[in-house]
Amino acid sequence: MQSFYPERFEREMACTEVEWLRWLPAAIGEHHWKLQEHSAGVRIGDGALGLKWQVAEPRVIGLVRLPRFLVSFRFAGLDDAQRYAFMKRFDLYTQRGGG
Repeated sequence: MQSFYPERFEREMACTEVEWLRWLPAAIGEHHWKLQEHSAGVRIGDGALGLKWQVAEPRVIGLVRLPRFLVSFRFAGLDDAQRYAFMKRFDLYTQRGGG
């Protein structure tokens, strides 16, 4: 998890779109949101988050093929603390662990 989340940033994730769409409701939590094709809008208090995504070519490392998923985050009307609070939960629900 990061200590700061800017108003706009992009992420490359190692997941499929099916996995992403399965994680998204829990990651967003109780906030009202609307799903559209390759995007979603989330109401966070008086502010909002716009998400846009696309599937990218898989990353190949030797015999391993990892899915690549590109996600764009665009916050509006939220201060640093509000973005951090939202992303803290979001990251916990979308990050994969190993071990």
